[in-house]
Amino acid sequence: MGCKSCGSGTNEDGTPKGCGSKGACNTSSCNQRSTYDWLSDLGIDDPYAASIVEVSFKNGASKDFYYAPSELEVFTGDNVAVETKNGYNVGRITLSGELVRLQMKKKKVREEKVTESIIRRANTRDMERLAEVRDMERSTLVKARAIARSNHSKMKITDVEFQGDGKKATIYYTCDERVDFRELVRQFSHQFRIKIEMRQIGPRQESARLGGIGSCGRELCCSTWLSDFSSVNTAAARYQNIAINQAKLSGQCGRLKCCLNYELDTYMEALEVFPKKADKLRTEAGLAILIKTDIFKGIMYYTYKENRGLLYPIPVAKVHEILAMNKAGDKPIDLQSNQLVVEEKDDVFGYEDVTGAIELPAEKRRKKRRKKKSGTNAKGRSSGSGRKPASGDSRANTGEAKTSNTGDKPAAGGETKEGSRSSKRRRGRSNNRNKKRGENASTGPKASSGGGDKPANKPSTPKPTGEGGKGGSSSSGRKKRTPRRKKRGGDAPKGD
Repeated sequence: MGCKSCGSGTNEDGTPKGCGSKGACNTSSCNQRSTYDWLSDLGIDDPYAASIVEVSFKNGASKDFYYAPSELEVFTGDNVAVETKNGYNVGRITLSGELVRLQMKKKKVREEKVTESIIRRANTRDMERLAEVRDMERSTLVKARAIARSNHSKMKITDVEFQGDGKKATIYYTCDERVDFRELVRQFSHQFRIKIEMRQIGPRQESARLGGIGSCGRELCCSTWLSDFSSVNTAAARYQNIAINQAKLSGQCGRLKCCLNYELDTYMEALEVFPKKADKLRTEAGLAILIKTDIFKGIMYYTYKENRGLLYPIPVAKVHEILAMNKAGDKPIDLQSNQLVVEEKDDVFGYEDVTGAIELPAEKRRKKRRKKKSGTNAKGRSSGSGRKPASGDSRANTGEAKTSNTGDKPAAGGETKEGSRSSKRRRGRSNNRNKKRGENASTGPKASSGGGDKPANKPSTPKPTGEGGKGGSSSSGRKKRTPRRKKRGGDAPKGD
């Protein structure tokens, strides 16, 4: 709908409803199947001007030709009231002058068949009445579909179009077979209290009236500018090397897309230089078969039937030569000698290899120390309590015992397993010290505050505490030692 002649009315601030350009476009480009009368904008008087104009209804959903008396002085873009068989209708002039003759010739309409004419310019009351009936179309469509479904009719009601005076409504429907809708028309007339006209349309016309967005991201061609529908078949897809996928080749109407015919002539012209029967080529290296074709580059890709690993791009001229040789009984050596050689172009902006020319300084990484939880050794077991160290233990009374949990060295009295690093380091220790530790592990004496160690009075063997216990012996027969308690101060360290 044109902004300055918007049929949907205006907003409270006076701006017209519709595309939202605030009344500045004045091109009516948002009409369905809109036309541009470029002759009327030139300002040239036509001495043989035709008195017939083209009038569109419901924003271009339907169009017809009418006589325009010269005394009315109506031009392209004017809203007019035209006569009908019962009442009048309100539309907008889209074409006038010489372009109308061309449009009538395209649609094969003779001037003798144009019998209706324009009554007057549409006034304010006509536009208000038109807006009222346009608002009624939505609710009428819902009721009409409900009535058709209750009668178990196989038709699909697509759209409802009211006449400008509201005395007639045209119901558009689609159906795959013939339907007797006489009883249905009676129910529509009784329900809506107006004259009803039923008109059957095809699936392409249905999409044109409803509109929508295509797979290309633009509005449907049939609802914007395409006025005639030509037949489309799958051969158009084959000529353009498009995969025959029904879901991708079909439009919203369920038929093949009309845009398959847009570039078909260009492809047909490019295919004229290609050989007709070139699916197979005979060479001394083996039989070659055609895999794909690049139409606009003029390249045909072949591969050997026995070995389909490599594709050989052969120009069309070479393919003609090989076919002529095969027809004469000769065979080329192989496909590789006839393939297209692609010359690699040197890059204008090259990059110099600086490997070895620039030495980056080595990164110095600091070794991160593992942060251990307080009171746990490297094995994750408590080392703060458990037993009193023996008096002969030299590390119990020195500063080494204080740093046993910092991460540099494991705790001296912590538990170790066979084969671990800590056990290997301690293999050189005396058996007497290990014996004393084993004897003191079960007693658990308290550390003296004076700095000296008190030996155990009665050595006892550790009692098994069951599976998983820390104080018991394991299944391998090795005694588990409880971690010793840290001690501050003490005697002087003794040499091993």
